[in-house]
Amino acid sequence: MRFRFCGDLDCPDWILAEINTLARMTSIKVKQLCQQVAKSLLGEEIYYEKVKKLASDSKFEVGDVKACVAAVAFVLSSSARHGVDEEALGSELQQLGLPREHSMAICRVYRDHVASITAHLQSSTLRLSRLQHVQWRVDVASECSVPKESEVRMHPEVQLSLDVRDTVADKSVNHRLVLSAEQLTMLISDLKRISSQMDSLQ
Repeated sequence: MRFRFCGDLDCPDWILAEINTLARMTSIKVKQLCQQVAKSLLGEEIYYEKVKKLASDSKFEVGDVKACVAAVAFVLSSSARHGVDEEALGSELQQLGLPREHSMAICRVYRDHVASITAHLQSSTLRLSRLQHVQWRVDVASECSVPKESEVRMHPEVQLSLDVRDTVADKSVNHRLVLSAEQLTMLISDLKRISSQMDSLQ
């Protein structure tokens, strides 16, 4: 059977297994779990200690908790990616065996976060790195136009510090650049040209 939230494909077997696990939790705790997962999909850190506390009444193992988080993340992100509406998602989750109260709990969180999740997915699609932070300053450097010449010439230079997040390696890398006034002018011109080309593709 094909499901819209799976991209009109069969539901993965591991999701079916975790549906049964989620059904062992109360609908209130399923909603709280979904809220934590939704925040993580938007780039916030997920606190597994808090998540494990939500599942403590069901006597879940650590592996069960992480599997539930992964399943909920798949449901929310895949539904947003494929443009599934709240009503259709609830119906499909119930078809998979999740109780109605649990399905509605997931759908309410999905409804509240679908726009933000969709925007976040669009901004990170096919992106291998992301610029996180930029620092810059202008210094005055000195140089002699001819070796051993007594006359010292002063000229401005820009020092850039770029913090770039490598999403593949999952780490941040700092890049430092020193640019002359001419190089900075060329860089700005190139960036404006590239930005214009990207805007024309939208």
